[in-house]
Amino acid sequence: MLNPIFFQLTMFTYLLSSIFYFLYVGTKKEGLGKAGAWVALAGFSVNTAGLVIRYVESHQQGIGYMPLSNMYESMVFFAWAIAGFYLLFERFYRIRGLGAFIMPLGYFCMGVAVFSLSPDIRPLMPALKSDWLFYHVVTSFLGYAAFAISFSVSLVYLYLQKRGKTIKLLPDDQTLEEINYKAITVGFLLFTLGIVTGAVWANYAWGTYWGWDPKETWSLITWIVYAVLLHSRYTGRWRGRRMAYVSIVGFVAVIFTYWGVNYLISGLHSYA
Repeated sequence: MLNPIFFQLTMFTYLLSSIFYFLYVGTKKEGLGKAGAWVALAGFSVNTAGLVIRYVESHQQGIGYMPLSNMYESMVFFAWAIAGFYLLFERFYRIRGLGAFIMPLGYFCMGVAVFSLSPDIRPLMPALKSDWLFYHVVTSFLGYAAFAISFSVSLVYLYLQKRGKTIKLLPDDQTLEEINYKAITVGFLLFTLGIVTGAVWANYAWGTYWGWDPKETWSLITWIVYAVLLHSRYTGRWRGRRMAYVSIVGFVAVIFTYWGVNYLISGLHSYA
């Protein structure tokens, strides 16, 4: 199979991008920041190519499915979405310093996939043989990726608050809070679509829209955390540090929904 080679290259490219961004923040040399951005874009492109090749190779093996069905594929897609969202935010806000804190997440996801998970292409379980697989997984993981951006931004915000000063190549407090809010808003809308499409798929596969499976329950808990956060931000109750802390709590819930439920609690989603 060719696709694992592309994903290994993606992992090293995301690592190289992270290093360039760290050096950029440390040395303030614009060339390093540009290098980090271009390498991140190259990694995103290789990541995209790897997903496409895996899709083609699954068809060549007579299985034929969208590469989103297991932990290996979902981690690869998670990394792709994180890198893609970051590049969009960097282009919109024209601030590269955050790459030192966000691109390592993409590298970490790819590292987990490459070093810890099997790259084998296997036939799908009957419940996964549905077009809803694409809609549910894509919307859910795009939501996860936006929450990952929010998580990193929140850590940066709290770090700068603790230092009591700004760093030239990082956004100021107001901009960080704005990016955090927008990332959470985008993530919440996408994650909501993920829950809705998951409910429709569950009814198709298991005959019920909602069965209080552990994955469903923790998805609801995660949704509630971010819903409360957005409502409190809108009403002006939670801003600044409080918003950052709750954003971090929300991402912890995301990780447990994604990984913890699969490995610690048995349920209908354990195959994922």
